[in-house]
Amino acid sequence: MIDHMQHQLQIIPIPVFKDNYVWLIHNSHKAIAVDPGDAIPVINTLQKLNLDLQTILITHHHQDHIGGVDILLETYPDVKIFAPKLEQYAFIHKPVSEPDNVYLGDWISTAKVIDVPGHTLGHIAYYIEHQQNEHQQQQWLFCGDTLFGAGCGRLFEGTPAQMMASLQILAALPVSTQVYCTHEYTLHNINFALSLEPTNKALIKRQRDATELIKLGLPTLPSTIALELATNPFLRSDVVEIQSALLLEKPTELQTFTKTRELRNSY
Repeated sequence: MIDHMQHQLQIIPIPVFKDNYVWLIHNSHKAIAVDPGDAIPVINTLQKLNLDLQTILITHHHQDHIGGVDILLETYPDVKIFAPKLEQYAFIHKPVSEPDNVYLGDWISTAKVIDVPGHTLGHIAYYIEHQQNEHQQQQWLFCGDTLFGAGCGRLFEGTPAQMMASLQILAALPVSTQVYCTHEYTLHNINFALSLEPTNKALIKRQRDATELIKLGLPTLPSTIALELATNPFLRSDVVEIQSALLLEKPTELQTFTKTRELRNSY
């Protein structure tokens, strides 16, 4: 029975606010919500699909990622909440950090916690390896505001060195890993990336693909680690074309990363 339920796992985006996604993992019966910044769209989706919310995963403390937790707790009082150990939260939760593994239930694999300071100092990501069937394994990364489609989060608390190190940890995951970040920034990030690397064919194709998805009213996410390695300037600080566009002479990768982040702040 458990194996059958595992095969039915789905991950769907719930749009909230201007450009956030709450990711909902479910097996048609039970559900996990990642970074529920707004409760009402989540509750509406759960009720429409007749799902029982069992778990909430929090990546960091910003309000657009936790604002819906209190109402969700009122509606689903038995829900378990996991949140970063290095941050403070008013709601009852289980604090986690690397190298913790989070038990999510008998219908889904455990989630590995990865510390990814940069956007905030306590920011974490959740990595799940799901055995779809005996021949196929899927990898899912829920990375909050650390790695974006063709971008990365702003440095509100951490340093460029911390963020760069965090991104390199995520970039080392299997290239087939699906990247579930929480903002629809992809096309804007691609346009910025093209200003630094205009001859990148993978980036040009990604711009076309993202534009078409948005025209259709579809999310540009999830991405994959492979696609990010090919198109994301924050994972490509060793590329000479990017370094030349930044007018840096023989820079270190950290200097390239830092300058790229500074330019993106005002793009």
